[in-house]
Amino acid sequence: MRAALYDRYGPPEVLYEGIVPKPVPGPGEVLVRVHATSVNGGELHGRAGRVRLVTGLVERGFPKRTGVDFAGEVVALGPGASGPAVGDRVWGLLGRSFGSAAEFVAVRPRRLSRVPAGLDLAEAAALPAVGTTAITALRDKAALAAGERLLVRGAAGGVGSVAVQLGKAMGAHVTALAGARNLDLVRDLGADEVLDYATTGPAGLGAFDVVLDTVGTAHPAYRRLLTPGGRMVAIAFDLKRAAASLSYVAASAVFGRRRVRFFSGNPTHRLLADLARYVETGAIRPVVDTVFPLAGIAEAHRALESGGVRGKIVVRVG
Repeated sequence: MRAALYDRYGPPEVLYEGIVPKPVPGPGEVLVRVHATSVNGGELHGRAGRVRLVTGLVERGFPKRTGVDFAGEVVALGPGASGPAVGDRVWGLLGRSFGSAAEFVAVRPRRLSRVPAGLDLAEAAALPAVGTTAITALRDKAALAAGERLLVRGAAGGVGSVAVQLGKAMGAHVTALAGARNLDLVRDLGADEVLDYATTGPAGLGAFDVVLDTVGTAHPAYRRLLTPGGRMVAIAFDLKRAAASLSYVAASAVFGRRRVRFFSGNPTHRLLADLARYVETGAIRPVVDTVFPLAGIAEAHRALESGGVRGKIVVRVG
């Protein structure tokens, strides 16, 4: 089958479309024909070799794969598999591994949920990773309540564009920080106040009950914006100062009431089904910047790496 591969760590140019064996669903697994996947930040770091504790400390085990989420159709069931049926349109994530940028994936049903009716599969691929992250951050980690003030940093990106919509659906007053060319998009997603991050820093902002940081820099400055009972959720950290950034997040749990929450998402069926319900009620819609073919996987990575993406970069496989 066709799949996105790379033979060494490096820039986007190391990626190419190659051929690997088609997976066979094992006991309790289902085989999904992938129609589309998306490009996520963790894949950029994995491909570049920045997280070798996960991808391998030395350059062995190549070629490596990329892709964590997908939308497609169930085409076969392994022995004892239950839940999805052949023909079901599903979306999901592989968990803590890469490889969904391929024609087929074999996964356990707990990693899947049915795609909302009427949603195009290429659009659907834009949501599993970022949608479940936004729900976990705002609902499960921050316990955002109606009437609270929410600040979304990086509001035009993948997670940010969903978080703006979700924050409004949960009844919060949403302030969004985004680039100048994306202000109208973020306003259209429902933000109550939209500000250009290039001209408005932390000093120009008020107090917030919840801060969602998708950027990863200047954590202390944004933490200081929290009300006494405020909560900050950071889904990114500064890779140039990784040790200091992670140490600050850890120390916040010990010193002071305004703890910074950080988590590594590993969603299962329940969370994916929750995301589907938000889409079905109209609370969340996918935001797709560009759709690339699988053969353009290097260009897809380059587009996300260059910054300024509106929503998600999608890779069509089927």
